[in-house]
Amino acid sequence: MISPSLHPAPVSAACERRRRWGFALTPRSIGLLLAGFVWLVPGFWDGRLAYAMPAWNALVLLFALLDGLRLPAPAELTASRSWSNAPALDSETEIELTIENRGRLIIDCRLVDDLPPALVAEPATLRLTAFPRIPAKLRYRVQPTERGDWETGWLYVRYGLPLGLIERWARAPLTQTVRVYPALRAGEEQQIFLARSRQIDLQLRRSQLRGLGRDFESLRDYREGDDLRDICWTATARRGSPITRQYQTERSQPVWIVLDCGRLMRARVAGAPPGQPVLPVMKQGAGVHSKLDHACATAVALAQLALYSGDRVGLLAYGHGIQQRLLPGRGAAHLRQLIESLALARAEAGEADHLRATAVLNRLQLRRSLILWITDLAETAMRPEVIDGALQLLRRHVLLFVAMAQPEVEQIAQARPKNINELFRAAAAQEMAGRRELLLARLHEQGALTLDLNPEALTSSVLNQYLTVKERAMV
Repeated sequence: MISPSLHPAPVSAACERRRRWGFALTPRSIGLLLAGFVWLVPGFWDGRLAYAMPAWNALVLLFALLDGLRLPAPAELTASRSWSNAPALDSETEIELTIENRGRLIIDCRLVDDLPPALVAEPATLRLTAFPRIPAKLRYRVQPTERGDWETGWLYVRYGLPLGLIERWARAPLTQTVRVYPALRAGEEQQIFLARSRQIDLQLRRSQLRGLGRDFESLRDYREGDDLRDICWTATARRGSPITRQYQTERSQPVWIVLDCGRLMRARVAGAPPGQPVLPVMKQGAGVHSKLDHACATAVALAQLALYSGDRVGLLAYGHGIQQRLLPGRGAAHLRQLIESLALARAEAGEADHLRATAVLNRLQLRRSLILWITDLAETAMRPEVIDGALQLLRRHVLLFVAMAQPEVEQIAQARPKNINELFRAAAAQEMAGRRELLLARLHEQGALTLDLNPEALTSSVLNQYLTVKERAMV
């Protein structure tokens, strides 16, 4: 779950006039004015009845004017916007709008909340009845489609009396910066992985694997063949005989999440449709996200699981340069900082500099660690640069290398061609798939853990592989 501290802050402001003459006739008034033309029909027989039409229209305008004079001024209305949860991909965010009417009459309001396209494609018109001195509230839901920081606009209000002959225009400056976070896994699925992590941790504590790590476990008498660097000289001085330190496998290892933010991660992939909401939802292209969005969602899930397991988690997101860098840490504050960094990771139009990212990571992490590298393989005649960077990391670290496949290419490769064009397309797709398989196989031979996955299967496979690494004490 996202911490409540990530919620956008509520914002409130007094309404102001939208224009210099912020009045307009309602469709009801216009309909009554058009009804005055009915008096022209008997006017063909009696000319005096034709004067009834302007008299009727004057009466309608008079009532509309009186209706408008009774309306409260825009300054007597206060509007506010609050958020029930932090906006995140693949989850609905509930927004509450409040209108406080300090006038003396009941007003009917039509509201248009100006939100960025990342939250809603087209703002809808919402209706609300505001009683005097009583805050009137309504709720609606949006489903974000883009990560990052977005600016919200004004709240536009049209309000009138129940008679509905004239309406007044106002607006409230409810501008604020809203940050959309990566998608989170469902709580039920996350509990399964947490339970397995707890079981693995218990098994490791029972086995007490000694000599494989550098966590101090106990002292014992020196034996022939022990490393002289492990001798505890203070204990040796107290006992009068050589005493050596005994170590066990570390239960808290550093885990690095490395995200490729280059052009290949901009490709969009359709995901599973969300469940049906109870409240009205304003959404735009829900379920279609970039590969980087799927990678960020997997990074959040892995960070939660690794921190729960006692590991320290770091982040390196890179494109042509380093976008986000976060040293390994633990705790709720560190998780929040990591989620904030993932929300700001952006896919670039150019190729990512993989070797630069490798050099930075080797400089930041000197000790052996687990590295999750989520990327994609460029289709070039030469060996992709990312493979060279992965081979450099394998000299010191345990590498989980994940290449995100494109489902459309896989479908073309498996489809039965019906004409010559489809035959060439299928052959090209099969050649691309074969080359990816060969590159990953060579990387696997060098000791890397490799996965070639569609984005929708990414998170589950990565979490399972992480738990396997923990179970086998590979780090």
